[in-house]
Amino acid sequence: MAKPIQILLQTTIPTNEDDWHIGRFSLLKNFLTSLKSSTGEPLYQVTARDRESPAGEDDRILTTLADSDFDELWLFAVDIGDGITPQECESISAFRQRGGGLLVTRDHQDLGCCVCNLAGVGAAHYFQSQNPEPDSSRHCLDDIYTKSISWPNYHSGLNGNYSKITPLEPIHDLFKYPTLPAQEIQFFPSHPHEGAVGVPANEQNARVIAEGTSLITGRTFNLVVAFEHTKDEQGNILGRAIAESSFHHFADYNWDVDMGAPSFVSEPPGDGMKQNPQALEDIKVYVQNVALWLAPSSI
Repeated sequence: MAKPIQILLQTTIPTNEDDWHIGRFSLLKNFLTSLKSSTGEPLYQVTARDRESPAGEDDRILTTLADSDFDELWLFAVDIGDGITPQECESISAFRQRGGGLLVTRDHQDLGCCVCNLAGVGAAHYFQSQNPEPDSSRHCLDDIYTKSISWPNYHSGLNGNYSKITPLEPIHDLFKYPTLPAQEIQFFPSHPHEGAVGVPANEQNARVIAEGTSLITGRTFNLVVAFEHTKDEQGNILGRAIAESSFHHFADYNWDVDMGAPSFVSEPPGDGMKQNPQALEDIKVYVQNVALWLAPSSI
């Protein structure tokens, strides 16, 4: 029997019931856990956790990640800027150096800006106070309705709705249906104020693979940056990596608004995901593709 791929779903905050704690990504965990091989064996073993230590103190799992049995880290940066310590950054970088797959996602303005300190993939994330988008014309409000949130805040739609996305040519495997290669993923869960990502300067092995469109300004913005395997200066074959514009692509509330959200979420929800089953199917196929693509065995 093949050993299941070990995935760590990890937030950057200690457990707080009125925040985006790991329990708010339960549908993602359950879906990954449900995936089976053609012979009925589980494909993935999923560990979902919040930080055990307060901000500024090293977490016992994140600081030993490179020596762990995990094959993939899906990091949900839901903190206000202090979610990863320097030691954890070194450990996560070493994890990728030994071939581990890495998905890093954040949200609007400076939410999750601690990821800027991660080697390689960190530079793909743009914030307001750190590593802003190179195009200064984008340093302005996109979502004009939630006054407490500033740029980058691209408005792809209400929580609970879906947005039409544009996979870029050549269409990446992450956006193809495995059993129907000619069929592309069309929809992502939407969010009123997504963050910003892009290919870091001088990065030769990464590209933007999908764009979204603001429902307010009509402006396109990057949704996903994919990093291929590459050799670093020390000769390590780096694991694949993904930079995502918003963790809301994966949150329970954005797949099913009946799951609820923290009390500080003030925007009214939509019901598009309920009305169009294809939208939920698309994000699940994408998740399935990500889990397979990030696995070290994909080298």
